[in-house]
Amino acid sequence: MTYKRLALFDLDHTLLPLDSDYQWAQYLAKSGRAGDPEIALRRNEELMDRYNAGDLTAEQAAEFMLGLLAAHPPHLLAAWHEDFMQRVIRPAMTDQAVELVRQHLAAGDLCALVTATNSFVTAPIARAFGVAHLIATDPEYIGGRYTGKIAGTPSFKHGKVIRVNDWLGAMDRRLGDFEQSYFYSDSLNDLPLLEVVTHPIVTNPSASLLRVAQERQWPVLNLFNQVVDQKT
Repeated sequence: MTYKRLALFDLDHTLLPLDSDYQWAQYLAKSGRAGDPEIALRRNEELMDRYNAGDLTAEQAAEFMLGLLAAHPPHLLAAWHEDFMQRVIRPAMTDQAVELVRQHLAAGDLCALVTATNSFVTAPIARAFGVAHLIATDPEYIGGRYTGKIAGTPSFKHGKVIRVNDWLGAMDRRLGDFEQSYFYSDSLNDLPLLEVVTHPIVTNPSASLLRVAQERQWPVLNLFNQVVDQKT
């Protein structure tokens, strides 16, 4: 199939008014599945603060976030994740965000979710939005268990550009082949990918990305009235 347009979507605070990685860790911590709940909650909060400040590497995040996967067998993780989808993710999927994705799909655009959050957490979310292609940080999986390490290039900062190019290359396509390419994101961490598409669309932006958007006269889209991350 020949696509004339490409539409890429960040996930957390872009299509969802929350951070799915943070919320998954909160879900596990509150239920005692992440070790000492107080320590786990504090560590999760620290990582979120560092991410928002732009002072967090993919490897530092993985040490905690992917370690949560390594601590449990996959069949339990899968059961817990379905409960997580019902309790946290599906109620947070707004009509506006679903409609934005639907419009691109209905237009026949090649669509992908491009997120730094790991693929275990985000694959069911991509399916819930109807997006067939997911570019996420992949957790290493060996011998029927997650190892707690990253497999390949993390989908984070410039890594998102690398991963998108690799994904397109596997289909014998390049970013420049598309008449129009869109990327929706809220975060300054995504500036490298925003800079290489023809239509960067700053969505529910952080203060730092909003300043960049205003300087460069990029369109700003607001899908949510408020951020709903629950920290306690």
